[in-house]
Amino acid sequence: MGSKKPSSQRVILAGLSLLLAGLACARADVPLQGGVGSGSILPAGPPIPQDAQGEIVQAAAPPALPSSTPDRPAPLVTATLPPTPTAHSTGPVETLLYETQPGDTLRALAIRFGVTPSDIRSSAGGLPDAHKLLDPGILLIIPSRLENTGPDERLIPDSELIYSPHAAEFDIQAFVDQQGGFLSRYREYVINRQLSGAQVVAKAARDHSINPRVLLAFVEYYTGWVTNPETPPSSARQYPLGILDPDRQGLYKQLVWLINELGKGYYGWRAGTLIDVLLRDGDFVRLAPTLNAGTVALQYYFSQREGRAGWLEALSPDGFIATYRQLFGDPWSYYHPLFEPGVRQPDLILPFLPGQLWSLTGGPHGAWDREAAWGALDFAPAASESGCVPSDAWVVASAAGLVVRSETGLVVIDLDGDGREQTGWVLLYLHMATKDRVRAGRFVEQGDPIGHPSCEGGIATGTHVHIVRKYNGEWVLADGPLPFNLSGWVARAGALPYQGALVRGDETVLACPCASFETLIKR
Repeated sequence: MGSKKPSSQRVILAGLSLLLAGLACARADVPLQGGVGSGSILPAGPPIPQDAQGEIVQAAAPPALPSSTPDRPAPLVTATLPPTPTAHSTGPVETLLYETQPGDTLRALAIRFGVTPSDIRSSAGGLPDAHKLLDPGILLIIPSRLENTGPDERLIPDSELIYSPHAAEFDIQAFVDQQGGFLSRYREYVINRQLSGAQVVAKAARDHSINPRVLLAFVEYYTGWVTNPETPPSSARQYPLGILDPDRQGLYKQLVWLINELGKGYYGWRAGTLIDVLLRDGDFVRLAPTLNAGTVALQYYFSQREGRAGWLEALSPDGFIATYRQLFGDPWSYYHPLFEPGVRQPDLILPFLPGQLWSLTGGPHGAWDREAAWGALDFAPAASESGCVPSDAWVVASAAGLVVRSETGLVVIDLDGDGREQTGWVLLYLHMATKDRVRAGRFVEQGDPIGHPSCEGGIATGTHVHIVRKYNGEWVLADGPLPFNLSGWVARAGALPYQGALVRGDETVLACPCASFETLIKR
């Protein structure tokens, strides 16, 4: 089944009065388009609410907001490489040697170095397809065409930016208590639940798959709360990281903004969509092509906060990384290659029962943060009315594994069964209804029912399920070197998030929240 559907399916569509309302979805703690996540730093708002003991009280999640629904899916477009820089010399072009890093592809390298994939050679022989992962450690010969790029020192490994295997055993609470700073006494209400300072960091790290050590280093860098036991004034507790936005009050929401900006840098570098940064003073900087994704995450984040002088200072040996080293030592001692040679996606099936008609309501879009990794797909069951309505349709496990989390709106399945989300392949399902949701600790087989789609667990305008993959703690891009493949349907990204398609051979299912015939799919 694809772009050409048999007439029997047209009858099904008409008979059900298909109203598929799985519109753009997001976590409730991530701003909608145009909010602080886009890089704005807004003036301070009204005082943050506090209880009688002076503890921060965080408001409940904002209500779902309506979105306009397109009438038809956007056509699938073919991505093209950006133009390469024009050489200034007619003589021989200088070349440089580059050693491949885990996660590199020829396409992303070509974009970063301002060349074409065919310009890149290896003394070891042939290279794989431009979209495939390169084995780490390969020496490449690349034309040197860029001038006046930014700092090229690699500050932190990818595995220390992502919640990776080397952070799986890190005890956040014990570390915070040992340091004895104000963070050990800090309390905050996050979605109506009181959390300690360590629990705030742990929740932010786990939900967004960001390394808790790097979050603690940022808290110390901006506030000193990790090691300084003095109680800060209430104004400092209101905006601890200095993000002056009335919707970002309290440590948790400040960390979410930070994480979203780090993610835009990290995954933009991975995808080849980020090659320069715009500093706060309006200055553009072309990123050094030899950087790694973890370092680019830091460079991008500080570009949203600083002009050139402050940006360079934050990235210097006396800047942020000095604070990190004071707390945890050399970040490269925690290095772990996130993508081993030959890694492949395991066999996955579409997340619903055979024979049922569903719709692809969202092509590749934000895995957790709205503007970072385009790792997720959305599916909605057929329904007789639109909106957030209960559904009896079952979401099924796309692969066998151990259910390591089952909580409001969320099911997480660990495919290697070791009980850790930071290692191996993990599937995350969002907007899962409380009713009949599979319990944590259960081992499920591929195809087993795990719950029903809903609007629970974040901002959504219609009943659907959001599914995304992680590998060694990194969100895996849906249309990347390890593309999302569900029952043979391979994800293709569109020009904008939520657009795109699933493709199988010569069949195409387009993504759209509309009740369009082109969106229908079944196992």
